[in-house]
Amino acid sequence: MSKRRNAKLTSAAEAIGLINDGDTLVCGGFVGAAHPESLTAALEARFLESESPQNLTLVYAAGQGDGKSRGLNHLAHEGLVKRVIGGHWGLVPGLGKLAFENKIEAYNFPQGVICQLMRDIAAGRPGCVTHVGLGTFVDPEMEGGKLNGCTTEDLIERVKLAGKRWLFYRSFPINIGFIRATTADPSGNLSMEEEAIIGEVLPIAQAVRNSGGIVIAQVKKLSDEATSPQSVAVPGILVDHIVVAGEDEHAQTFAESLNRSYFSPAKNTESIAPERMVPNARRIIAARTCDEFLAGDIANLGIGMPEGVARIAAERGILGEVTLTVESGPIGGMPAGGLSFGAAVHPEAIVDQPSQFDFYDGGGLDFAALGAAQIDSRGNVNVSKFGTRLAGVGGFVTISQNAKRLVFCGTMTSGGLVTRVENKQLKIESEGKILKFVEKVDQISFNGPLAFKSNREVIFVTERAVFRLVEEGLELIEVAPGIRLKEEVLDVMGFIPLISEDLQLMPKHCFQ
Repeated sequence: MSKRRNAKLTSAAEAIGLINDGDTLVCGGFVGAAHPESLTAALEARFLESESPQNLTLVYAAGQGDGKSRGLNHLAHEGLVKRVIGGHWGLVPGLGKLAFENKIEAYNFPQGVICQLMRDIAAGRPGCVTHVGLGTFVDPEMEGGKLNGCTTEDLIERVKLAGKRWLFYRSFPINIGFIRATTADPSGNLSMEEEAIIGEVLPIAQAVRNSGGIVIAQVKKLSDEATSPQSVAVPGILVDHIVVAGEDEHAQTFAESLNRSYFSPAKNTESIAPERMVPNARRIIAARTCDEFLAGDIANLGIGMPEGVARIAAERGILGEVTLTVESGPIGGMPAGGLSFGAAVHPEAIVDQPSQFDFYDGGGLDFAALGAAQIDSRGNVNVSKFGTRLAGVGGFVTISQNAKRLVFCGTMTSGGLVTRVENKQLKIESEGKILKFVEKVDQISFNGPLAFKSNREVIFVTERAVFRLVEEGLELIEVAPGIRLKEEVLDVMGFIPLISEDLQLMPKHCFQ
C-alpha cells in the first residue's frame, strides 16, 4: 500500500509547479492552525523567482496569517492574485493593501458560508442558499460583499424560496486545493491527530476533485501503519500530491510549535487554570460580560476583547457550567487566544468547521460575546471595514445573526485610552482619540433593527458603561462607579442614547 502513497510524494516546489496562470486556488486553515505553510511559502518563492503563476483567484474561509509575513501573506504580491474571496482579512494586511489600492478584486463573505460552499461545489449544487448575511454589507441590496471599486461582478443574489428571502452564493470550479494534515498513511489517507482543528479539509478535497482539479496536501510525517478508518480525515483517493513539511513550516499554530492540550481532554475543568488577568479595561469588560452567562449555555467567544471572558470564567470556576465553542470546530474546554485563536485548551470534542457553522446557523448558540469596532445610534455594528483597514467579518455575521443572546465588547474609545482602577472605582487618565460609538457605522456587519425585530437580547459592554438594544436604538443601563455620566460617557459618543430611568452602577466585583 505504501507504493500508493509514495507515488504521490513530491516536493513543495514540484507541487507548486502544477499551478497555472488564472487558476482558482482554495486554501484551508484558521489563523495558523492547519494552514499549509510549506505550500504558500513555496508559491511565493516561485512567483518571486519566475513571476509565475499570475492572476490567481484565491479563496479561503478563515483568516490565515500572523499579520506580518506568514500564512496567506505569502501571496500578497501584485500580479500573483487578481481576485480574493476571503472570510477574514485582518491577519493578511498585504492582501488588504492590494484591495485598498484597487489592485485586486476583493470580496468578503461570511466564513461559515465559504466553508459550506465547498460542500455545495463538491456536490455539484449551484450554490449555497442561506439567511446568513441578510441585512449586512454582504447583502446585494447593500454592497454584495464587494470591498473596493474594481470589484464589480455580482457573486451573491437575493432569492425568494417558500415565501422567505434568502441569499444565494454562487458555486464556481476550483483548480487547486491546499490542505494540511498531521500524517499520511501507506494508502495516502490523511489524519489530523496533532492538529488543533479539523477545519474544512474534506470539503475542500472533495470540491477540488469533483471540479477536475488538483489536491495538494501538506503533512508533518509519514506512517507505515494504516490509520484507523474512523480517524481518516481525508481519504487518499482524494489526494493527488503529498508534501512533507519543511522545518518550522508545520507549527501547530502561529504562536506554538506543539501544545498537546489542544488535542487532549482534561480530567476536569478545574485543571484549566490560566494566568489571572490584570485589573484593567480589558478585565472589566470580560468580567461584566461573564456575568451574562447562564448555567447550561452553549457559547461562542470572538477574537480580541472577548477572549478574556474565557479566562474570567476559568477564574470563577464556571467552565463546567457552560460549554464554550469556537467556530473552527472545538467544543468545550477554554478557547485559546492571540495567534493560537481557533484552538481550545482541553476540548471535549473537535468537529469539522462546516458542521460547527451548521449548528450556529440553526440557532444552536445560547450566547455569544463578540468584539465591536464601531456602534451606531440604531445598534448597528461594524467590525469589517474602517478607514484604510480591511478587517473582514470571519465568523462574526453567522454568530451575531443567530446567537439567542449577544454581547458586544469593547472600550468606549480607542487610540490612547488609559484607565486605572482605584478603590473599586474606574478612573480615566487619558481619553482615546477615536470614538467607537458613532452616528452611523462605516459598514454594517450586524444589523441592530433586524435583531430587535427578531426579539433577540443584545447588550453592549464597555469598561465604563453598559447599553442594551431597544426599538429606538441604544439605551444606557449601567455606568461604572467613579465615572462622570456627561463628561466621560455622553460626551464621547457621536449620538445621545436613551437613558434608563433605572440607571444602575456596574457591579463592584468587576473593579476588584
